[in-house]
Amino acid sequence: MTGPSMPSGPVSPQAIAKLQAALAAEQAACYAYGVVGAYLSGAAAAMADSDWVAHELARDNLVATITAAGADPVPAAVAYQLPIQVHSPAQATALAVILEERVAQAYTGLVGLTDLTLRALGARQLRDAALRAATWSHATAAFPGLPGSSLSAPGSTSAISEPG
Repeated sequence: MTGPSMPSGPVSPQAIAKLQAALAAEQAACYAYGVVGAYLSGAAAAMADSDWVAHELARDNLVATITAAGADPVPAAVAYQLPIQVHSPAQATALAVILEERVAQAYTGLVGLTDLTLRALGARQLRDAALRAATWSHATAAFPGLPGSSLSAPGSTSAISEPG
């Protein structure tokens, strides 16, 4: 992204909240990719670096979009609690998958908005996160960003399970 994704009209408080949630996910990913890259070498380290830059660009775009909508972006935390401990390349790869799944989940909130520009932003970023997750995990999800439990009707059984 080269600049903010300008909404097509006034931005609702709900839309600002969804943008802030996506921003928080991108900020966490920027932080955690530093850990991911520290445990990798060669092509995997280059991929982690490329993904880190993609998250920085997405973060900066969200900051600009939130600001253009007249709100104050929530600043990044000083540090983040990682969802798993990382002491090996395999654990670093697993962390990258978790990060991308969380980013994808955050962008599903934008996809559900009525503003077409914000929906398009969410769809693009959801797709990008899903592709990065698939590259790291060598697997794909039927509905990236949605937990398997959300894909079945209450009381029914589903063949889709939560990612491991």
